[in-house]
Amino acid sequence: MKKTSPSSSKAKTKPGAAAADAPSAKARTAPAPAVAKAHKHEGHTAAAAADGQGKYVYCVIHSADPLQFGRIGIGTKPTDVRTINYKDIAAVVSDTPLQVYDATRENVLAHESVNETVMKTHTVIPMSFGTVFKTREDIVELLRSAYDAFLDVLSKMQDKLEFGLKVLWESQEIVRVIEQEEEDIRRLKTELSSQKGSTYFARVQYDRLVAAALEARSERFVKSIMDELSDVSVASRWNKPIGDKMILNAAFLVPRDKEGVFDAKMKEIGVRYSKLNFRYTGPWPPYNFVNIRLKLERAKDAK
Repeated sequence: MKKTSPSSSKAKTKPGAAAADAPSAKARTAPAPAVAKAHKHEGHTAAAAADGQGKYVYCVIHSADPLQFGRIGIGTKPTDVRTINYKDIAAVVSDTPLQVYDATRENVLAHESVNETVMKTHTVIPMSFGTVFKTREDIVELLRSAYDAFLDVLSKMQDKLEFGLKVLWESQEIVRVIEQEEEDIRRLKTELSSQKGSTYFARVQYDRLVAAALEARSERFVKSIMDELSDVSVASRWNKPIGDKMILNAAFLVPRDKEGVFDAKMKEIGVRYSKLNFRYTGPWPPYNFVNIRLKLERAKDAK
């Protein structure tokens, strides 16, 4: 079982949603640097859009004070990341050209790196990769119009982290175990190997029994793993498995102070199911547990 780092893979996003699907990698981060209060940024008007400059939005946090996170923003050269505030919530942003960002490894990791930095000290509502607004006023309007929804989600996600789990298996290895454990399948395997008599119907029956046994075993593994991890998390979400080898693709919402408990349970499960391959990632912002649709036109959608 491997717990990976966010800097090692691409994120998956849902264009147009405030939260995106959880990225497929992750893990422990260094202690957070001090977050300094920023001077309020005045004078950001529609003129900025006229100059081809917009605002890239990474996430929304709970903060009444302007904050600055350093030159860690997306772009050819790292840009200053700061907040644009409305009442006691804020969008974490950086200046950007008005453009559509390609989901290259470099760009996605820059987006993720900002969210990782911010989540060390704040509960975050992550925005989809590539969310760009034309002006500061557009972002303030977003915060104003969705203020109650943002507050509600921030309250529900307070001090909670997301962890991802993908479970894969080598089906042929499991078939060998099934052949040893199930008499009917073992008998048919022997018959086919000896090539005595007609093998066509034996092969059809063998394939049918093996397929059913694989499905039953997969369901049993998945149910057991999900039940155990649900006991140490506050919510879970199933996602569609990817490829033939994956039998489980899930996300779990875990209180920050229970991360160690969740880690310990994952290690215990990984040891017990030694024939399965566990890809364990996190902590992430709660990508799979937030879904606030943006009603404002984003810069990349503008005519």
